[in-house]
Amino acid sequence: MKLYACDACGQAVHFDNRSCVHCGHRLGFMPERLQLVALEEGENGLFHPFGEPETALCLCENAALDVCNWTVSADDAEPYCLTCRHNRCVPNTASHKGLVRWQRISQAQRHLFYSLLKLNLPHPTRAEDPQGGLIFDFLEDQVDDFGNAVPAMTLHDEGMIAIRAAEADEDVRVEAKVNMGEPYRTLLGHLRHETGHFVWNKLVRDAGRLEECRAVFGDERADYGQSLQYHYDNGPPPGWQQSYISAYATTHPWEDFAECFAHYLHIVDTLETARAFGMAVDPRGHGEIAAEVDFHPYRAANAKQLVDAFVPLTVAINSIQRSMGGGDVYPFVLTPAVVDKLEYIHRLVQQH
Repeated sequence: MKLYACDACGQAVHFDNRSCVHCGHRLGFMPERLQLVALEEGENGLFHPFGEPETALCLCENAALDVCNWTVSADDAEPYCLTCRHNRCVPNTASHKGLVRWQRISQAQRHLFYSLLKLNLPHPTRAEDPQGGLIFDFLEDQVDDFGNAVPAMTLHDEGMIAIRAAEADEDVRVEAKVNMGEPYRTLLGHLRHETGHFVWNKLVRDAGRLEECRAVFGDERADYGQSLQYHYDNGPPPGWQQSYISAYATTHPWEDFAECFAHYLHIVDTLETARAFGMAVDPRGHGEIAAEVDFHPYRAANAKQLVDAFVPLTVAINSIQRSMGGGDVYPFVLTPAVVDKLEYIHRLVQQH
């Protein structure tokens, strides 16, 4: 994620900011430019970027709820921004809890779409691709006939991504993380993982790359339901850490691909953020874990270049977290086998 500057005063501003804390200008993210810009109000409720009165913009419809800070071209008939127009079912904003959930979910979703746009990955809406377009349902938990809570499922089905809205609640997410024995669980992680299934459909299956993908991740024709049940009954195979990024990745080749895709986005976006802040790791007497992000992460030469910079950075950040009494921010090990899988993801998205 880049660090931005207010066009009006030069103050450092961030991707999620709605206004500049220095000069007060309203801010909006222009997805067609991938830029956060200072906005000036024009006529008829329209806005324009600072110093560009000829460029007419609208705020995303969700700005009225303080859910989104993205803009829409005034010429666009769609009232929602390039991210929000993919949503079909959202939390109930009539309640405070529902609105807070929606704000947290939208923040994570906009971070996801920043990466999709940055990598120029396919993201057709359901209107553009009725059979396989990308659409999101953020679902509330239900109550069965006996009064028991039934958690909504998180899943992907031919471009339809369902996310449990309660995952936006820290206590719910932490409880699920503990119950499932996971070292990491975030809204953004869910979104990146499930979108990985969508990307597999578009860039692997529909692009005729099944054989080359099978050579890296295994044969996806293995029965998914049986594989999932076996995983829940028996856990991951012994020594899985040498070949997989997570225990869940061992379940099925589809999940392995989706997990690696999610981690690829974790890596490139984290490195871009580190680069924007000029971060480097150079511990005295430990040159083997020194690194500087002196390249454009979204345009890296290969996965090795990404990993060589990312691992020292995570070692440092994890150590800082431990010093504060927290857990590791990135509790994963990138083995050579995993890097090979990340290299496949890298080639796939860069070739696209």
